[in-house]
Amino acid sequence: MIFRGIRFKFSLVILFLLVVTTLSFSVLTLKAVEQYFTGAVVSKAEAISRSAAASAAYSLLSGDMLGMDSVVSRVKASHLNVDCIAILDNSMKALAHSDLKKRGHTFSPGPGRLMSLDRYCSVVEQKGGMLEALAPISFFGKQMGYVMLEVNRSLLQRARESARASVFQGLVVAIMLGIAGVFLLTTTITRPIKELSAGVQELKAGRKRHLRVYSKDELGQLTRNFNEMSALIVEQKDRLARYAGELEEAYVSTLRVLAAAIDARDPYTLGHSARVAQLSVKLGEAIGLPKKELEDLEIACLFHDVGKIKTPDYVLLKAGPLSAPEFKEMASHTEDGTNILSKAPSLAKYIPAVRHHHEWYNGKGYPDGLSGDRIPLHASIITIADSFDAMTSTRPYRSSRSEAEALKELLRCSGTQFNPRLVELFVKVYRNEHEGFILSELI
Repeated sequence: MIFRGIRFKFSLVILFLLVVTTLSFSVLTLKAVEQYFTGAVVSKAEAISRSAAASAAYSLLSGDMLGMDSVVSRVKASHLNVDCIAILDNSMKALAHSDLKKRGHTFSPGPGRLMSLDRYCSVVEQKGGMLEALAPISFFGKQMGYVMLEVNRSLLQRARESARASVFQGLVVAIMLGIAGVFLLTTTITRPIKELSAGVQELKAGRKRHLRVYSKDELGQLTRNFNEMSALIVEQKDRLARYAGELEEAYVSTLRVLAAAIDARDPYTLGHSARVAQLSVKLGEAIGLPKKELEDLEIACLFHDVGKIKTPDYVLLKAGPLSAPEFKEMASHTEDGTNILSKAPSLAKYIPAVRHHHEWYNGKGYPDGLSGDRIPLHASIITIADSFDAMTSTRPYRSSRSEAEALKELLRCSGTQFNPRLVELFVKVYRNEHEGFILSELI
């Protein structure tokens, strides 16, 4: 998780830029140091060779060999990095040399990289790093010979190594300081961001959290704005929750009034939907349905006969048995209820229970002939509660049955009209709800 966080990514980018910048600066510094010390050695070689040429001019003109030897010895003794020095005539023959064995030898300029060239001196870097300086000896414009010397670059190498060590130490210090700075910077920047992220998660979970403001910059202002926004959202959410609760209560109350109005068309069924809802909810609780589903079941019960609004009075209020066409008219109330509920998308979830509460477990019910577990659970529950209340209520064409007789009829039709598991549980719930009820009365 740490390798995916903004702090890690931000630190990685800054460290990369820091290392690249520091290394580039170190390379440029080393090159500058190299150029500086090389220039210093070349300038020193030029100065020594020109000075020696000026000192040797009179001795060479007068043929004073001791004077030339003195010049050579003096230069060699006073400059430790001069490996050798020679005074040459115009034919490049050594008239004096710091190495006596090479006196009389003829020299030629060695191959190498030209470091400096002018009318007074030329400096060439030979293979191995040795610098060879060649300065002409002139007297009143007449060239009489040359001073040739070789300068050892060991001093330059030591200076270069010392510079590299200093640059490396500076590089390490800069990177360490950079890492510390990156840590402080990323902490300063990411801490309020993490605080905001935590606040968003809390707000998403429905909890209010007052975020700590760490700075007075833009991130601090953003945090303050978030605190104000979250307080407003929580306040509005609480207000909406209250409104939703009040609206839901008004909605359910309206449904109860509507169900009562439907039942009131027939004085013999007054209160039927409310009693069916009460019985269905008790059975649903025994099954273990969650609270929200029990609420939906109760509302479906209030709606289960809504289609009877379209049923004609001569059918709905008929005192005797219904004829085949009249029964068909009465049975259509399930489909009529479906059509009514389909007009409002928010009521669509109650359609399965309303449409199928007259289906039979064996598939011989209506309107779709569903059977077994294909029948929606809410519809199967309402079927049992609806039948029980109908049997225990008085009708124009018959008297009400006793509760024991109604339960006995439910058991008799278990597995054909009703779901046997639900009937068994309904009888058990009824017995527990009514103390003194003797189950043997059903036999």
